[in-house]
Amino acid sequence: MTPPREPGSLLRHPVAIAGGIIATTSGVVFLALLIAALAGLFTSQYAGLVVFVAIPAVFVLGLVMIPAGAWLQRRWLQQHPEAPSDWPVVDFRDPRVRRIGLVLVALAAVNVTIMLIAGYASLHWMESPAFCGETCHTPMHVQYTAWQNGPHARIACAGCHVGPGARGFVSAKMNGVHQLIAVTTGSFARPIPPGAVVPFGGHNVTCGRCHQATRVPGDVVRIIRTYGDDEKNTESLTVLMMHVGRGSAGGHWIHWHADPDTRVEYAYSDGARQTIPYVRVTRANGDVKEYFADGTSHEPAAQDQLRTMDCVDCHNMVGHRIASTPEQAVDQAFAASEGTRQLPFARRESVKLLKASYSNEDEALRMIDRGLRSFYESQGHAVDQAAVSKTVEALQSAYRHNLFPVMKVTWGTYPDNTGHTASPGCFRCHDGSHNAKDGSSISADCELCHKQVER
Repeated sequence: MTPPREPGSLLRHPVAIAGGIIATTSGVVFLALLIAALAGLFTSQYAGLVVFVAIPAVFVLGLVMIPAGAWLQRRWLQQHPEAPSDWPVVDFRDPRVRRIGLVLVALAAVNVTIMLIAGYASLHWMESPAFCGETCHTPMHVQYTAWQNGPHARIACAGCHVGPGARGFVSAKMNGVHQLIAVTTGSFARPIPPGAVVPFGGHNVTCGRCHQATRVPGDVVRIIRTYGDDEKNTESLTVLMMHVGRGSAGGHWIHWHADPDTRVEYAYSDGARQTIPYVRVTRANGDVKEYFADGTSHEPAAQDQLRTMDCVDCHNMVGHRIASTPEQAVDQAFAASEGTRQLPFARRESVKLLKASYSNEDEALRMIDRGLRSFYESQGHAVDQAAVSKTVEALQSAYRHNLFPVMKVTWGTYPDNTGHTASPGCFRCHDGSHNAKDGSSISADCELCHKQVER
């Protein structure tokens, strides 16, 4: 008859021992990183992929290995009943045992320290924009490229894409898990839809950590530079007095839409939120007015179909600005460098080259260079080759920063709602056709928002 085995003898299998070590170590690391995350040391939503996914997965693996090792040990003991079942005796009265014990404890402490440092360093690396845009998130290459050339280039991705507080933290982590699955399986959309990553609490809360819409004083001057297709690339200046904040002329101001005393809600019928059939405005005194576009006669059936207007409903491209048209891209390049507009018909030919269809980026850059040089060679008179090279570089840069064939991003893929020239923008609501039942309508008067300054 086989003598009874002590329960602890089943845990002597190497798999069970390894499982115990893995579970214990990952458990300690998880608790340490969790405390660091809750203390605010990590702000990136992608840090959660390690803290809440990778390390717990390793911990569960260690737990699973323990019963698996016990099962393997039990089967081995059944096959070898003569094998001893007792654990070795560890007597700390023996100096040699104490020395070995101290060495093992020291090594365990070193291992845990290494894992903590590595985890902390990797999480900080994962918070960097380079990680978000290059290493893991290939789909984010478009936004990463645009971010590098935008006004928020000094702000890390997590600064805008993770909302404040514990709820914002948890929401960001869950969103990060969803993104990881999409990237791993290749199921992400091409192109990434506008507004795909929304911080918990909305953009008014997130943007409001730096920007306070209601504190912008009065009017702000904006100068828009455009260029003609004539030989001299004639520059035109449009000077606008933008009625941005409180105290603007006439009592109207753009940031009224973000005033906490006013609630603007709307329904949209397309993913880019360019078609808005219904608008509801609730004022501070409780008055509510509904506006319906032509062909719409009732409010949405469910309240979750309504979106409360926030910062990015107008400033939707402020973090990742991409030109909506080739004309806009060329005008921006010419305005940034006077040397690019010295050549005759430079604006006309530049727009023509950016409008052309190319199979990939390499071909586009090559054909832009060849096309512009060929045009000026065919003119039969000498031109400044340095100016040609400078213009070629500007056009190639415009292509790289606005067109991304792999992600199916082309002109107009991401409409810019700041204004109403290249896309509907303001006219999504201020088109004169959104009418209330009392006969009033959302005004289409341009001077509600700005006044052109005559020069």
